[in-house]
Amino acid sequence: MYSVSHSHRIASDLENLTRDGYLPLPRVYSIEECLEFVADLTGSLESHRDDAATLQRHNGVIYGARNLLDLFPTARELWRRPPLLDLLFCVLGPKCGLVRGLYFDKPPESTWSLPWHQDRTIAVVENTIASARFSCPTRKSGVPHIEGPHEVLRQMLTLRIHLDDVSDENGPLVVLPGSHRGAGVPPAEVESGSRQAGRLPHVIHAAVGDVLAMRPLLYHCSGSSSPTTTRHRRILHLEFAASAELPDGFRWHTLVPCAD
Repeated sequence: MYSVSHSHRIASDLENLTRDGYLPLPRVYSIEECLEFVADLTGSLESHRDDAATLQRHNGVIYGARNLLDLFPTARELWRRPPLLDLLFCVLGPKCGLVRGLYFDKPPESTWSLPWHQDRTIAVVENTIASARFSCPTRKSGVPHIEGPHEVLRQMLTLRIHLDDVSDENGPLVVLPGSHRGAGVPPAEVESGSRQAGRLPHVIHAAVGDVLAMRPLLYHCSGSSSPTTTRHRRILHLEFAASAELPDGFRWHTLVPCAD
């Protein structure tokens, strides 16, 4: 856990995360580590080109992957280092665990964008259980998914590990600070309310090895990369939950406990 000497910084970090819904964590990984992750991940994705979990453009360029914890098993463990584990235990408690992994890239000349949204979908073993709290069952790359209730999503935290420098050039994430505290408010109203409260959308710039911790219910979006860029924007997106238990008989599709 956090040492006593760091207690003031940690209290400030937790206050910022609670208020804003996100927290930048600089220099968690070295450039050398990230280069190794990129090399291993690229090899793994190339060997799974025929897998439905690998997301490709019509020209064959890979721009993402689902089921990352199976495609790239290193993702099950690479987050086990003090800054991240300490934060997970402080925010989610001792029973937290990794429940899903995704990979996103914005390859040069094959970029994309996303409108304002929240991350409301979770991966489960079975999504046909009758429930008034869970909704919108889907299958993504063969895995059952469903929209979780606020009581579950509020007890989750996402770690976004940056494998590239991120600037305005390569489609950075944009967040609405504090929007995770609204329940089911349309994005336009959230943005309007944030502006009225003096909270403007914030662009997330990052260096290689930085990590962004964010709440799934934080409204966020991202634009396309510059048409002249030669840079990728590779992100390992790891979702953690406070408990192994889900309401109404649902079960996480994957659960890697944080505690040894």
